Amino acid sequence: MIPTLVQPAGPAHTRIYSYGASRGENAVPNDDLVAAIDSSDEWIRQRTGIVTRARAVAETTAIDLAAAAAAEAVERSGVDPTQIDAVIVATISNPKQTPSVSAIVADRIGANPAAAYDLNAACAGFAYGVAQADALIRGGISRYAVVVGAEKLSDVVDPTDRSISFLLGDGAGAVVVGPSDTPGIGPTVWGSDGSKADAVGMNATLTQFRDGEVPWPTLRQEGPTVFRWAVWEMAKVAREALDAAGVTASDLAAFVPHQANMRIIDEFAKQLGLPDTVVIGRDIETTGNTSAASIPLATHRLLEEHPEISGGLALQIGFGAGLVFGAQVVVLP
Repeated sequence: MIPTLVQPAGPAHTRIYSYGASRGENAVPNDDLVAAIDSSDEWIRQRTGIVTRARAVAETTAIDLAAAAAAEAVERSGVDPTQIDAVIVATISNPKQTPSVSAIVADRIGANPAAAYDLNAACAGFAYGVAQADALIRGGISRYAVVVGAEKLSDVVDPTDRSISFLLGDGAGAVVVGPSDTPGIGPTVWGSDGSKADAVGMNATLTQFRDGEVPWPTLRQEGPTVFRWAVWEMAKVAREALDAAGVTASDLAAFVPHQANMRIIDEFAKQLGLPDTVVIGRDIETTGNTSAASIPLATHRLLEEHPEISGGLALQIGFGAGLVFGAQVVVLP
């Protein structure tokens, strides 16, 4: 007779306990970039809403940014680092293909020997990580989890590229997720459309670079394609996330979309019919587009600038290369 396997069971609900943030050391204004792309400060502001972007010095890696953000989140959470048994880092910026950023971060924050893995879902990575942390804890596999979005995109920028280079910044945002008496993380609406894989991503492979066929690979995008997809398709996903959580736009305290472009953010707000009472994350103005880090960085800033939204509901949505997307409603700590 085959014995019945024991399966773990976790708490009914989870929530986000705290946020941490780390940005690149340098504030890079538009004027520093315009000569290489034959443009102007006014053109960048009008098209993207960016005034400056945070970029790290050469010696700082995505691992350093991730560890700093995670350390702040853990300290603010009040959770003993030894109780954290899962560390998830969403990134496309690991300076090495292996080992993972997450394993090093787990060790640096005192969570060794936590389970640790990286995930690559580009700008949707943080939303994916929150979904996985929620499932791991409710499934009884983990008790507390750290989720980090971390990018050093300045390592993969071609200064002469007009499609995306002037958008990108460096930084990391992190949260601690743990058990809750009431629901703190709503159902995740996520998915992908690989038929549009060429719309945004790297312009070459590492093997092509190794073989001398191409220069160092950098990020590129088809701006109009990505803009149309984000504005029309992602607004639908945002509404689905609200419906899945059983709330309406008027119930929100905050809306934190991926910081891709200020025009996209403004169009989102219009399509969702957000009331004036909803605070909108606009961290892109001074941080730039930090891919997987953008949602937690923007939320961290909102909580500092608008402490009155603490305890309220926030709709977050990430979308980017893949093409991939993920959205959920969360209770702000």
